[in-house]
Amino acid sequence: MKLVVQVKLLPTPVQAAALEATLRACNEAATWVGKVAFEKDVKKNFALRKLTYGEVKARWGLGAQAAQHVIKKTCDAYRTLASNLKAGNLGKPGSKRYRRASETPIAFRPEGAQPYDDRMLSWQVDQRRVSIWTVTGRVKDIAFTASPEQLACLALHRQGASDLIARDGMWFVMAACEIPEAELTTDPSDFLGVDLGIVNIATTSDGEIMAGRRLNRIRARERHLRQKLQKKNTPSAKRRLKKRRRQEARRARDINHKIAKHVVAEAQRTGRGIALEDLTGIRERVRLRKPQRATHSSWSFHQLGAFIGHKARRAGVPVVYVDPANTSRTCAECGHVDKANRVSQAWFACRSCGFVDHADRNGSRNIRARARALWRSGAESTAPAPPPGTLGGTGRKRRVTASGARCANPSPSDG
Repeated sequence: MKLVVQVKLLPTPVQAAALEATLRACNEAATWVGKVAFEKDVKKNFALRKLTYGEVKARWGLGAQAAQHVIKKTCDAYRTLASNLKAGNLGKPGSKRYRRASETPIAFRPEGAQPYDDRMLSWQVDQRRVSIWTVTGRVKDIAFTASPEQLACLALHRQGASDLIARDGMWFVMAACEIPEAELTTDPSDFLGVDLGIVNIATTSDGEIMAGRRLNRIRARERHLRQKLQKKNTPSAKRRLKKRRRQEARRARDINHKIAKHVVAEAQRTGRGIALEDLTGIRERVRLRKPQRATHSSWSFHQLGAFIGHKARRAGVPVVYVDPANTSRTCAECGHVDKANRVSQAWFACRSCGFVDHADRNGSRNIRARARALWRSGAESTAPAPPPGTLGGTGRKRRVTASGARCANPSPSDG
């Protein structure tokens, strides 16, 4: 499975200037290649290379490997655009956003990421130095910093291309590593149900609430500040909005990583699998009042699910996705389903048997029960592989008819 290790570079001013000139040259060349590809309607790598390779080398002074990576990066960008248009991620055909994306050539930011291979970048991990090709020549002995775990991962598992990235005046290299997977636990003792919600981001069937009301107070304060800056709409307000957006994204990503790490560690420690809700298309299915829309759409539950699946694959923990329908209205004790069972956002009270519990914990117990049933129904056959792209795998995807859910368990054979 693939794992991307982020390494922070510590270049001198002269080295940083060479790196900046390289990114600008590569992205200017990629923008020109994108224009040629759009005008000639040539989006395939080999065909586009015939049209642009010589000009890219001569006009921007790029080396052979750099020129090929620039052309391939452009082709990959057009392939991604085509996939997004087909999936409807850029609006419906004929909409303003759709036309703007499909009727103009792709352009690259001056400091956009540039891929490198081992001919253009070499590592001296023990010395914490890296040598990088630039338009001004090979720049050697660029210092970098990393944790002991990252250094060990680079030394043992680094494989494939790396990306040079500039962000907020800092320089990073994203190195791809091929990590061996743990053997899948094919006979879990039980499942750890995880209920995802707006007020409490994640609640387990053990009754543990992670990222609850304290986080929501922070999110509400950030949303209020963001609205004030948007109303002001000055250049300085726009700069602050951009900075705050990045900070909020980093905080959410960090919290999702911590939740995923804790859930997987608990499941691995107790010999259980993990049960998650299949929230595919939830935003299109759910109707919310206007005050709820911002809160509902401001957290990346897909990212959290991907992190849990990715870490579970590394630990050999099976993951089962279940149908979330009526999990919040079903009694975990007697199975009675009634909208009136949910007496408030926080509490559940069964109208049939009188069982009372925290609403999210009751929902997570229902998720756990559905995962048990799905695992038993599929245990006779081979454990299915995770859905492509969701958990970083490329294996098979198996549909389970019970409850309309899908079971996503990595075969013992990422990212």
